[in-house]
Amino acid sequence: MEMSLQSMQLQLQFFMHKADDLHSCLVNGQGHVERDALAAAVVSFLYTCQPYFNHLESTVRSTRPQHTSLALNIYTQLLDIYQQLCDKLEQLVLSCASYNLLCLEETEPNSVSHFCVGQCQLGQLKLTTFLYCKPTPYLSQVDTRLYKRMRWNVEKLQVGQKTDKDQGGESKEREAKTEYYFLCYEDIPNTHAETDWGRPGFSDGNVVRMWSIGQWVQVDPDPITETIDDWILCDVPQANYNKLLFLGIEEPSCCIATDYMQQLLLLWKSADSW
Repeated sequence: MEMSLQSMQLQLQFFMHKADDLHSCLVNGQGHVERDALAAAVVSFLYTCQPYFNHLESTVRSTRPQHTSLALNIYTQLLDIYQQLCDKLEQLVLSCASYNLLCLEETEPNSVSHFCVGQCQLGQLKLTTFLYCKPTPYLSQVDTRLYKRMRWNVEKLQVGQKTDKDQGGESKEREAKTEYYFLCYEDIPNTHAETDWGRPGFSDGNVVRMWSIGQWVQVDPDPITETIDDWILCDVPQANYNKLLFLGIEEPSCCIATDYMQQLLLLWKSADSW
């Protein structure tokens, strides 16, 4: 683990320097051709970081703190490496957006509204994590007052069995089932605040920002009767937000939020609720 940690620290330095180089090109670049090339380079760099994120995430999720100070120290450093790269890439994308080099609007086909920050295996579950570069409306065409910050694609390989009478044995069929979970916030009116009249009430400034993890529950197309025609005719899928865990008023880091998501998955797995 110590050798692996040293290797990941060296790789982190490379990615951090590369991000700084791209940022310098952004600030000092000139001309339309250079802008297009730089935008492509930034997007390519995000994809280049994904295998590293996957390795790092898998290592973090499989390395739980033990009762030794060394194990805990390594685990803490892995989390720090992960968070450093998340923050660095997010800053790079936001800087590019401020120069109108990249679009962060999720409704635009070529936008970079989010990027992958790791994938890991938890038994039969495959967890893929995405970070939104800025708070993004939960639904693009409906004001739900919910804004998403992270997304987890949770894929489970369902194993079904059928008997082969000719061979007298069993063969397994596998199909993937994917569910979607989000880290979101919503601004809730603070009814305990005092208005200008000295009575309980709220104004635009008297709100409490609450964070939660919830599940995407598809509404349109109808998940029970949907056909390919329904998806073709549907401009934007609609869904409800099923809140599963309240996290309070502080935004959790990527690592902490994914820890919560992992705990939920392990809890459901132990209860066989999937």
